[in-house]
Amino acid sequence: MLRRKLAVTGLIGFVIGAIVATIIVVAVRQDEPVADAAARKADKPLPTAPVPTATPIAAKVPKLDLSAANRRTPIPGLPDWSKAGYREGAGLPDDSLVNPQCRITPDRLAEFGVHPDDSQDDSDGLQKAIDTIRTDCSGQASYEKLSLIQLPAGVLDVTKQLGVDADYLMIRGAGTDKTRFVFRPDENTRYDALTKDGGDWDEDGMKFEDGNGGWLWPGRGLFRVQSRAVDPDYQKAYEQAPANRKDLFEGTVNVHWKAGLKLREKPGGAGFAAKAGDTVIYLDEKASLHTVKPGGYVNVRAANTMKFYEQQHAVPTDQELQNLHMRQQLFTVKAVDPAQHTVTIDKPLEYDVPVDSTSDGSEKIDKKVYASKLSPLVDPVVGVGLENFSLTQPVAAAATDAVHNYGNLAPAEEMHGIVLKWAVNSWVRGIRTTMTGSHAIVTEEAKNLQIEGNQFDGAWNKGKGGNGYLRGSRVWDSIYAGNVSRGLRHLTLQWSSSGNVVIGNDLDSDLNLHGGWERRNLFELNTVRIPYEHRSANCRSNCGGEGGEQKDDSTWFPIWWATGQKAVKWSGATGPQNVFFNNNLTKQTKPAAPFTPYLPNHHTIYQFGWNGTAYQPLSAGGQPIPDWSGHEQDNFTAATGLDTSKTDPNQSLFLHTVG
Repeated sequence: MLRRKLAVTGLIGFVIGAIVATIIVVAVRQDEPVADAAARKADKPLPTAPVPTATPIAAKVPKLDLSAANRRTPIPGLPDWSKAGYREGAGLPDDSLVNPQCRITPDRLAEFGVHPDDSQDDSDGLQKAIDTIRTDCSGQASYEKLSLIQLPAGVLDVTKQLGVDADYLMIRGAGTDKTRFVFRPDENTRYDALTKDGGDWDEDGMKFEDGNGGWLWPGRGLFRVQSRAVDPDYQKAYEQAPANRKDLFEGTVNVHWKAGLKLREKPGGAGFAAKAGDTVIYLDEKASLHTVKPGGYVNVRAANTMKFYEQQHAVPTDQELQNLHMRQQLFTVKAVDPAQHTVTIDKPLEYDVPVDSTSDGSEKIDKKVYASKLSPLVDPVVGVGLENFSLTQPVAAAATDAVHNYGNLAPAEEMHGIVLKWAVNSWVRGIRTTMTGSHAIVTEEAKNLQIEGNQFDGAWNKGKGGNGYLRGSRVWDSIYAGNVSRGLRHLTLQWSSSGNVVIGNDLDSDLNLHGGWERRNLFELNTVRIPYEHRSANCRSNCGGEGGEQKDDSTWFPIWWATGQKAVKWSGATGPQNVFFNNNLTKQTKPAAPFTPYLPNHHTIYQFGWNGTAYQPLSAGGQPIPDWSGHEQDNFTAATGLDTSKTDPNQSLFLHTVG
């Protein structure tokens, strides 16, 4: 890892220093008055917006054994989900795997200036603790030799995003009712660039030198599990940037326009560097291989082409088509052949990879040729876990104003709870979020995550720009299990997410296939109860339907599926073979009406966007439907995009036994 090369310090010195410093600090502070404790920090008084109250959530989720030993072998004709989650089912770690020399206790945290319940800013102290682990421990750590920051009980006040880029680190609280983060973003963390109407964060308007807010996507959060390493080409801009623009350049060692490698046609490939089912990717002979190593991670990014848009039935359209990589997936590198200039990945591709946007015979998009790439994660963050604490973000509004309000109440404060970007084999367990600025948890280019046993309750911003989700974007081979969600806009899988298992969750918002060729995901054993009021038209400010500004009269059902004509506004159609099995889905179709079952046959395997052998868009009257809205209760068949030909007598397609 790049950070390890930059962080070489002896553990002996770290431990001795910790012992000496602890003795000194305890001697000085054991009788320290509260007034002196407040005087230790020069921060301005923190804002006084009321802290949202965490109320009990009534829900039942199944107790699941997610271990590899309890997983079914792949079922013929269905995707293979057997290696999803943290370390492909190795089980989340416990204290037996913690290196005692790399454990920061609450007393040790106090040395960094972290003191609960003093109404002073703990941001810098928490960041120093993370940085100390990164410098002194991460280089020698592993999945069997983890570091731990044990948080104290009490309220921790934070005003800045916390960058978690120390590999193999657990950050653990004393429990959701004991360790509580209150996130009040300061003037350098709140967004100072909003759209002209003031209703949403304006990424394009947030600039410094070459950088812009899009480089920050999906946006700032309380915790950001992501590399902060800066590409050398941006180092000068980073150093010169003001405090509220420096993070534009953090992590740029991983961005595809710097790290990505162009491709060449494979032998007999007719314009393709690889085809679905291949494991060997052919690189441009001028591409440097020094950042691609066996055991590392690469994102195989296929350029959009007109033929790909046609496959989605997204054209003709009045929307602007985009030169980008809609089809993506993170793989582990199995082999690198410098002589042949090829890279072998650990499992077969799920999509074709043209050399560029015209090499499959397509016309140019926007008069440009756009290259496909193999983009290594130069500096991934691996083995990070967040556990056993709660977090909230106060704003100057009442939480009751956000209930079934699918607009943005505080656009400048659209901060997320937890961001996982360029992250692998990491987890979030036993977290409680109450009224986050936007998404409770959000991913970008992440693999083998485990989001397990958490509670998510409400968001201030659930409107235009796509806010207020439990958002899985460009996430692969991950598990969302045993979570309870209330008051969010959606649980989404989108932007090429694949191989994920969403199992045993309890939600009052929809399971949303949001568009961008997400595919081969499994939803099972979930309880989803959708009231009539869960609808985009319930909005009082800064609204936005699914990809548009106009309200509509639809009400969300337990499942949402992106059509090409609809989702081309922001990405593209949902991809093939997303599977629903043995869920308890109910919908209230009118105000005060009873809740009625949806997809009620618990042993039927519902495969969306699938005709039994290949992709088939949902269709009606011989044509792909233009919008899921209004077609939620259609009687689809395999010929019209919903294959129900398979059944299974078990409770789960993923697990042998269910508790």
